[in-house]
Amino acid sequence: MSANSFDARSTLQVGDESYEIFRLDKVEGSARLPYSLKVLLENLLRTEDGANITADHIRALGGWDSQAQPSQEIQFTPARVIMQDFTGVPCVVDLATMREAVKELGGDPAKINPLAPAELVIDHSVIADKFGTNDAFKQNVELEYGRNKERYQFLRWGQTAFDEFKVVPPGTGIVHQVNIEHLARVVMTRDGKAYPDTLVGTDSHTTMVNGLGVLGWGVGGIEAEAAMLGQPVSMLIPRVVGFKLTGELKPGTTATDLVLTITEMLRKHGVVGKFVEFYGEGVAATSLANRATIGNMSPEFGSTAAIFPIDDETLNYLRLTGRSDQQVALVEAYAKEQGLWLDPKAEPDFSEKLELDLSTVVPSIAGPKRPQDRIVLADAKAQFAQDVRNYVKDGGDVDEASKESFPASDAPAISNGAPSQPVEVTAPDGTTYTLDHGAVTVAAITSCTNTSNPYVMVAAALVAKKAVEKGLTRKPWVKTTLAPGSKVVTDYFEKAGLTPYLDKVGFNLVGYGCTTCIGNSGPLPEEVSKAVNEHDLAVTSVLSGNRNFEGRINPDVKMNYLASPPLVVAYALAGSMKVDITREALGYDQDNNPVFLKDIWPSEAEVNDVVANAIGEDMFSKSYSDVFAGDAQWQALPVPTGDTFEWDGESTYVRKPPYFEGMQMEPAPVEDITGARVLAKLGDSVTTDHISPAGAIKADTPAGKYLTEHGIERRDFNSYGSRRGNHEVMIRGTFANIRLRNQIAPGTEGGYTRDFTQDGGPVSFIYDASQNYQAAGIPLVVLAGKEYGSGSSRDWAAKGTALLGVKAVIAESYERIHRSNLIGMGVLPLQFPEGHTAESLGLTGEETFSVSGVTELNDGTTPRTVKVTTDTGVEFDAVVRIDTPGEADYYRNGGILQYVLRSLIRK
Repeated sequence: MSANSFDARSTLQVGDESYEIFRLDKVEGSARLPYSLKVLLENLLRTEDGANITADHIRALGGWDSQAQPSQEIQFTPARVIMQDFTGVPCVVDLATMREAVKELGGDPAKINPLAPAELVIDHSVIADKFGTNDAFKQNVELEYGRNKERYQFLRWGQTAFDEFKVVPPGTGIVHQVNIEHLARVVMTRDGKAYPDTLVGTDSHTTMVNGLGVLGWGVGGIEAEAAMLGQPVSMLIPRVVGFKLTGELKPGTTATDLVLTITEMLRKHGVVGKFVEFYGEGVAATSLANRATIGNMSPEFGSTAAIFPIDDETLNYLRLTGRSDQQVALVEAYAKEQGLWLDPKAEPDFSEKLELDLSTVVPSIAGPKRPQDRIVLADAKAQFAQDVRNYVKDGGDVDEASKESFPASDAPAISNGAPSQPVEVTAPDGTTYTLDHGAVTVAAITSCTNTSNPYVMVAAALVAKKAVEKGLTRKPWVKTTLAPGSKVVTDYFEKAGLTPYLDKVGFNLVGYGCTTCIGNSGPLPEEVSKAVNEHDLAVTSVLSGNRNFEGRINPDVKMNYLASPPLVVAYALAGSMKVDITREALGYDQDNNPVFLKDIWPSEAEVNDVVANAIGEDMFSKSYSDVFAGDAQWQALPVPTGDTFEWDGESTYVRKPPYFEGMQMEPAPVEDITGARVLAKLGDSVTTDHISPAGAIKADTPAGKYLTEHGIERRDFNSYGSRRGNHEVMIRGTFANIRLRNQIAPGTEGGYTRDFTQDGGPVSFIYDASQNYQAAGIPLVVLAGKEYGSGSSRDWAAKGTALLGVKAVIAESYERIHRSNLIGMGVLPLQFPEGHTAESLGLTGEETFSVSGVTELNDGTTPRTVKVTTDTGVEFDAVVRIDTPGEADYYRNGGILQYVLRSLIRK
């Protein structure tokens, strides 16, 4: 129950239903706040408890100074949690382990359930191994089940064992598209209350739901678990950037062109850690599908969220996607009552402002390695000729056909055109073709970013139709894949009669999942891969995704470009980035006449006509009528029953973690740290990517050796992501990034340290040294520079640190979420005194450390500093970075999971 200090509790009548609400107008200053901060304000009013969330916090938000730098910490309690399967599995593993711990402590294991609704969509596991055939989807699903059976059995058990936890099975869709089309409520109703739908998700592109007016963003697994268990997320009241939209998009431009333009603008402006909010008359002219595409790209801008207010367009989308009349009426009534309804003429109080006239947007792509590197489509050929020189040796020979890309005034090195290294390749059917730098080897309609948008998807299908009618098809070296984010897409393709045309140009359905966008593009055809690697060709991919980082899309592909779905089809037809698709022929028709992009590009009227006639509410209602049931293959999985999970001792995917071993009902007193050794001494800007296991598992690493010892063949290692439910694999990959430089093991790069349990402190794997230290009862510390733990929030960056035996991190400064995650895993975050560093204090990492004063926490207070001493005589007062009362409770209990477990047993 809220303390209701502002007498904000009230009622809202909608039809025959009455709801309890907390009125924002009871807080002075609320009317001038941006939409996103109004949502946070309601959250504080409703969850005010007088301790972690106080009247002072509410007043601070009501009196928000738009120009101030963020400093006020608040506790945000999300209404629900959404997860994808890679990041969601560890959350369910921890819940299952908590149930056993409750049982061992004499409690009822059935008490352990998500306290906030939690939904998991299995979308990250399908790989586009098979393509270009009518049974590609069926084959890929079978391969997916073969690889992931253990994980899927575990999730099936979770689906039946936990209340408030639902799983969308494989082969259904992508988490963010399923979220906007079905799961999002916009306004939540629970226990007679109505309040804004808010969420955190275990995927950075959770922000797609911002397009519906739902405030939420991606977090790491620890914050997600905390939110599932009713704990608030600690955050600073952010700066809010107002982005004004005016005008309308011109015919021929797409949502992708718009979002790449916005990404470029916001990256240049700088919005990391800020909310972005769209306003102005142009918002009303922006379709919900386009808003969702923009929201999806928020991580590419760098912002925490990128949100649109609620308006008639929101309501229309809710109706289209099959939400009930009562729900739509509630969203409208609540938004208007609380001042959350869009006023196109309003100028809210923003920290900073930008403006874009939609009519100035032009067709664009982005690449070759970052989403913010926008290229005007008409300049793409010339830009490629320049960029490819960074990916080839000695610039190669000159491709005469590309010389025209450059004006005569350009420097000679550039005006020579793009490097060329033609290689003849023989296909399995005996035909031959020539492969060269710039060849498009992957063309993928992928990712919820664009597949959620029927306008660009229909445009792609119409391009395919017109191409087929002209006698065009994909070039033989292009791997073409269609992986939409929901079954609705293939339903409206079928209804419009467009599926056969997509199939004929090679865009057969390969799966419903992220595929190429997250690197699950599958192997290139063997002859293509061989030619690329033997001749070191700089080949390309074109995808309708949101990320194109180096090495992400396919190991054989050096240069990656983001583009709208219709342009993906066009580049599959052209087959090369050396073709200027705005001016040069994509191919030749049956009469050998050149076919240009303008010949097969659909008009806006054609696209709108298909969308209007082929998509209806019944389609969404049918697709989502039984979305959690799954197909026969899912339902046939053998699943253990009961409140606790039957762990398989032989499993290398899902294992019971040791977080609660020996746990008692009353937490042991907090102890000072004595005789600690340094596991790692690190520099500035060490990110969670450096700390957390990611990517492929190599055979000669501790994780690879573990799998080999357990009878796993190298080809079946899979990735760290797929094995996140096995702590044994994950701790062996913690601090093992190939680019990590541990200063106490100079001359090494990767997961190495020095092991001072051995004479002379020889260099060893971090995991192996950690095991020796723990066997000897020696605690560990990590020394670091500025911005420790920056980057994406990754739960295993903190979990792995704790399981390696690290008791404290001493850094110059922290990224906020990783600092909080360390506390959540029982690791003490300390900060060097202002103006001091490990170097200025003369620390080498070879010292033995002690930390005293930590025991003050046992008295219910948090010390401001603690005394750090070493055996070499260095002493300093380290700042204790336990910043809130809630964090102190977590640390006293040994971590957030232990705190929640004890709290639930006591209820």
